[in-house]
Amino acid sequence: MWRSLWRSIDRFSLQHFKYVIGELRRIEVVDKFNRDLVIDLLQSIVEIVTYGDRQDPLIFECFMEYQVLAEFVRVLKISKNSRIEAPLLQYLSIMIQNMDSEHAIYYCLSNDYINSIITHQFKFDGTDLASYYISFLRAVSSKLNRDTLCLLVKVQGDVVVSFPLYSEALKFAQHGEKMIQTAVRALTLNIYNVSDDMVHQFITSLPVSKYFMDLVYSLKEQSVHLDNLVHGLSEKCISQRRKELLLETDKIVDDLYYFKDILCVGESRLNEVVEQNLVNMFAFPILLSLLPLRQIDGLNLSAITSFYLLSRLIQVVGGQYITNSVARVVLYHYMSLSVRNVDEESVGASFSNHLNYTERLMCSGSVSEKEVNGNGKPLCAHLPRCNHLSSSLINSTADDNVCLKRSGILEFILSNNHGHLLAALYLLLTLAESKDLDYLLELLIGVGSMQHVTSCSISSLKVADQSIFTKFMPQISNALLKVLASEPCCCVLIRQQAGWLLLKLLALQGKKLDDNNLLQFITSYEQSRECLQRELDGCWFDYILDTLRNEWASCKAALEQPSQTEDPFFLLEHALCQQISAAPDQKSVPVSDDATTSHLAWKRMVDAVKVFIAHVQLKSFIWKGKLLEKPLSDSVESPPDYGRTHASDLSSASFGSEVSLGSGIPCRIAFPNAGIRDIYLIPVASGVSGRLLLVEKHPFRSQRGVVLAMAPLAGLSPKIDADHPTWLHLSIREFDPKFNANKGRSYSSKASSNHNADGRWTLGFANAKACETACLLILEETSRQRSSVSEALATLLQSDFLVDLSESQNHE
Repeated sequence: MWRSLWRSIDRFSLQHFKYVIGELRRIEVVDKFNRDLVIDLLQSIVEIVTYGDRQDPLIFECFMEYQVLAEFVRVLKISKNSRIEAPLLQYLSIMIQNMDSEHAIYYCLSNDYINSIITHQFKFDGTDLASYYISFLRAVSSKLNRDTLCLLVKVQGDVVVSFPLYSEALKFAQHGEKMIQTAVRALTLNIYNVSDDMVHQFITSLPVSKYFMDLVYSLKEQSVHLDNLVHGLSEKCISQRRKELLLETDKIVDDLYYFKDILCVGESRLNEVVEQNLVNMFAFPILLSLLPLRQIDGLNLSAITSFYLLSRLIQVVGGQYITNSVARVVLYHYMSLSVRNVDEESVGASFSNHLNYTERLMCSGSVSEKEVNGNGKPLCAHLPRCNHLSSSLINSTADDNVCLKRSGILEFILSNNHGHLLAALYLLLTLAESKDLDYLLELLIGVGSMQHVTSCSISSLKVADQSIFTKFMPQISNALLKVLASEPCCCVLIRQQAGWLLLKLLALQGKKLDDNNLLQFITSYEQSRECLQRELDGCWFDYILDTLRNEWASCKAALEQPSQTEDPFFLLEHALCQQISAAPDQKSVPVSDDATTSHLAWKRMVDAVKVFIAHVQLKSFIWKGKLLEKPLSDSVESPPDYGRTHASDLSSASFGSEVSLGSGIPCRIAFPNAGIRDIYLIPVASGVSGRLLLVEKHPFRSQRGVVLAMAPLAGLSPKIDADHPTWLHLSIREFDPKFNANKGRSYSSKASSNHNADGRWTLGFANAKACETACLLILEETSRQRSSVSEALATLLQSDFLVDLSESQNHE
């Protein structure tokens, strides 16, 4: 008997479940005194129901019989500032998420209990209740299907008049917390993916469909903010501003992917609403900035930002309607010129229909005219002026190229502004490579038109001859080569992108450079070669060979399929660099966090190497039709590993090694923590490596010493003090790149942002003659090392790997 009294209660028994329900029913009011008890009861109910759904059908029958969900609703209504809402929603979310049987899900969503909880007047007063509420709504949405969706909507006749789950969730669509926004979007997609005609009609009809307009409006605001980040002066350094740009572009791309997910549902009415809002409220206001009439800019965005946003729109969202709408407006001016430059009778109605459709497209929309262009005037009001401008260009007696240069996208393609050129070409290539682009528009752009010669009509071929890339290939190539040959102020990334675009166009068009452009490329190639050789006089000449090997693969990848081709973020970076370089007060805009002398010199050397590699690869493609596959030969000597503790000669000595004093010159140096020390200075060059050793005489071996400190010969720049002829000043590179052979020969910088300048050693000698001798000895050994690097580089440049340019020309 006593043993039975101590027997533990089965928490998941039907009897215990009824007991817990009874205890909950006895609660008449929920306040701070019984809040914990109520929470324990709710938790027990959820645990038992979850268990019963999978293990014991009698438990769930009891759950339905006792109308337990009604008790949850009652608890919400009788609570008085007890903060019971959050745990109640949490437990309900857990219970719904863990339900597997269709019978249990169907019951929970019926009887309007869930709707009562959804529409309860919660007080979202800055607490975390909103996150629990949205999690609950998302859990409910995850159980929706065609059979259960009807349980949560109110219908009059054949029309849905109320859908609390969807309507209440949309109130949090622009919530400040990213996790809540994400949950709302996941919830909406769960609803969209349920194929229910009445619900889709409800979603795509006003006022509910205003949600999509609000999304686009938010996207426009983010676009303006992005443009302000790119072009607004700031005290922040480039790296910090770049981080801000990345964060802002990530937000925009996330929104675009959400639109893409909605379109992937495949519901025609939903697609129509989303696409029309994106085109009329987002794309068209941006496209207005590409028209010659600058005073009607829809969003007042810069050209760079506009091209970036349009490219991302096509890349991420795409679709026939959006892609062709953008393409038609981008090509509108050139389209009208091209049609008039060929026999209109042979062209037929195809392009005329395209032009007419474009005009109708620009004048129509599912939103108000004020929303279409942002300034209250319909787009069609500007078309007569645009058409008049196009006609005046055609009838002009001026050179045809000059006229076309003022029209539409050609204004940017043939611009002297590098950013505009690359951005416009990038957008055109993005359009041309889209599988959604209409065939006639593809012909008008010109990329890929030659692949369809057999299936083209004569009229289409005539229009293809007027295509932008076909007709203006020499001018476009010339413009890209100018970017490639630009001064070092143009960042390497931009020149790599120019090279990638040139390779892309040459490959797609199946053409080669004409004589003028070929001569320009040869000149640019020689400039890059001379720039690399000038680095032999710099403080990083000892790393040139290793940098060539290290950067080869990444530079080749940047020309083949750069990571930036998926995200043209480089356009914004270029605009940012241009804006900073043009700032009137350079001191107010920091360029780098760790702008030490050696660090800037390192960047300059690496940039010279990258530009040279780009020219080598382009040369190989122009004359051989392919990029070079193999990296530079590893047979060329590189700086040795300095990690050994013992060495047999000076060239391989390291800190603590015992070496021969040899011809070392005695001097003195003051260390911060070790005081003044008597040492020997020993510069030594071995092949392409060279170091300066500071050696302290061994206490027991007169001709031997122990290495106290080392520094690379490159960058020492020895200088005798003008006021103290016995003092020798040496500059020590503070920035220390470390090559990692285990990671594709990549390097990692260990430069500290705490250093504002490179290190310096000051050595004191017995007399001025000894000081001068030491200076000359350092310069002599440095010259020997530089000569070895120069010879190795010359051998490399003249090797079979880098085919001589003149031989390639003669071969052609």
